[in-house]
Amino acid sequence: MVRADLGPDAAVLQTREIKRSWLSWFGKGPQIEVSAARGLAIPSQLQHPTPENSDTTQRSLIPTVDGQDFRTVFRESLKGQTPSLQTVVEQLSRDSVPASRHDLPESLFHLFTDLIEAEVSEDLARELIEHVRSEVSNGELGDPLLMKARISRLIEQEIQVTGPIQATAGQRRLVALVGPTGVGKTTTIAKLAANFHLRERLRVGLITVDTYRIAAVEQLRTYADIIDLPMEVVATPKEMRAAVQRLSDLDLILMDTAGRSPHDEVKIQELKSILAEANADAIHLVLSSVSSESAMRKTAAKFAAVGITSVILTKLDEATGMAALVPLLRSCKLPLSYVTNGQNVPDDIEPADSQKLTRLVLGSEAHA
Repeated sequence: MVRADLGPDAAVLQTREIKRSWLSWFGKGPQIEVSAARGLAIPSQLQHPTPENSDTTQRSLIPTVDGQDFRTVFRESLKGQTPSLQTVVEQLSRDSVPASRHDLPESLFHLFTDLIEAEVSEDLARELIEHVRSEVSNGELGDPLLMKARISRLIEQEIQVTGPIQATAGQRRLVALVGPTGVGKTTTIAKLAANFHLRERLRVGLITVDTYRIAAVEQLRTYADIIDLPMEVVATPKEMRAAVQRLSDLDLILMDTAGRSPHDEVKIQELKSILAEANADAIHLVLSSVSSESAMRKTAAKFAAVGITSVILTKLDEATGMAALVPLLRSCKLPLSYVTNGQNVPDDIEPADSQKLTRLVLGSEAHA
């Protein structure tokens, strides 16, 4: 019917059944709407391309804009934009990569990438590289070993250490350990006590104010029994005064404290009051090296209120890197006293060594 009405070149474009009307009730069947046209190049009716006409056929299927090949129009429109896009990419590259082969000698460029691979922050890596670059001659810049030695020296200068606790026979010294929960304060206390009593032959006593966790008291009491040390359990400032008095004839008193959340201002102030009653000679903040740089810096800032004098860094054996050490020490402006690298008592503790820690920061030494 379509070709009868429109001619032999007519083609059906679309058919659809339309909604039944009231006429269907009088014997009419379903109504079909037909869309048709003539003079169209329908793909099914096109001549299959041959080697002679394939190119012509492909061009006929490409969209056009005002009679021009769309691809040609698109390429022309990009010509004016391509240089500006390239300029933007180059600028972004310069902004995001502060040190590259284009502005650094080969030795410094490799040092920069080594620092980044060791997880040193980009800002600190740039600072170290620029500092070295400003201090050496052009001839020295070509010596990679010299450049690495300069970087190492800069990092080492950032890592201030106190050396071990200074305890002398006949001169009582009270040292307290504070910090958040789970950083290893009790185990560190046991390591220090064992070393000073068994190796230094000093008279050592223990005080714990960690009465919030029964297990913590029992853990420290177990260590005290094994090493044969006197131990006092304290819950209030008044009890602290009495405990210190009972241990006054010893050479070294080590105090274990309850883990405090750095966000709990009330508990921090309670700890400050107890430490004031103890009249501690030194207060070491214990931090875990597996914590993030941000967490360690915030913790140090909160515990500064209790009068911390140095930092003990624990769990070096569990850390994937030590790149956070320099920013931490810069932020809290405190030296390191000890580092721990395992759970064994009394072995897995040693006084902080700036050279060794520098190698750990640079990733040039495996964790013990």
